Amino acid sequence: MKVLITGGSGYLGRATVRALQAQGHQAVALVRSDDAARRVESIGAVSVRGGLTDAELLGRTAEDADAAIHLAQDYGPDTAAVDLAAATAIQDGLGARPYVHTGGVWVYGNTDRMVDETAPQSPPPVTAWRADNEKQVLVRAAEGGHPVLVMPGVVYGHGGGLVEQFLGKPARAGSAHYIGSGENRWAMVHVDDIAQLYVAALSAPAGSIYAGVDDTQSPTMRQVAEAVSIAAGQPGTASSITMGQARHEFGALADAFALDQRLSSVRARRELNWAPADRDILGELSATLELSR
Repeated sequence: MKVLITGGSGYLGRATVRALQAQGHQAVALVRSDDAARRVESIGAVSVRGGLTDAELLGRTAEDADAAIHLAQDYGPDTAAVDLAAATAIQDGLGARPYVHTGGVWVYGNTDRMVDETAPQSPPPVTAWRADNEKQVLVRAAEGGHPVLVMPGVVYGHGGGLVEQFLGKPARAGSAHYIGSGENRWAMVHVDDIAQLYVAALSAPAGSIYAGVDDTQSPTMRQVAEAVSIAAGQPGTASSITMGQARHEFGALADAFALDQRLSSVRARRELNWAPADRDILGELSATLELSR
């Protein structure tokens, strides 16, 4: 298939482009700069110049595609509106062809136990906007569209993602932090595994929702901070900070980082035959961050 992808030049996007190609699909990536175009073209994608606010371009490009995966997010005061407008334009262009939309498991808040996609939502402020957008995206399944929602956990791997950005870099200066006791568990997924789920979701039934997490492991925030500190050559330096300090250091993500979550990926495993590779999350974090120093 020819698959339109937004965010294709980013961390998760490049992994998804490669996963698409591995299944014989052609990625058509929306890019905003020459540098982004070079990044996607270097891994075999076709680039299309434009942004998430270019509704006409998105719709026209989607009309010429067999499916679409929406990964990009416009960070700013209009994040929710831009995301929904882009999703609407792409779905309008696709009609009944598959559209895979990005959510995130943070919307479930503290789970206290293992839960699945049917659990009630209690999102932190940073991700509360997603619920209304996702409802409007998924309602198209009853109107002849083919939306599918993929909800990743904390994505890691290859020395990138939020772990590297917010914990790995400070760890090199001996200041990797966890919040409070750090015993809250993170629902995590390797970037290559979640990329494969996005591709598998192209064949999912309309209206499907999938939590993209490695449910065999739920490391604590403290364990993650300690692992990246060791990888950075600063063993024993990970330390606790208060929620107030975390909000200063991590910004709006602090409340999300403090969540205690366990999510099941049984639905994706059963319906899409998706299975995260057998990995040691903490060991792999240590190895990949070491390589990225």
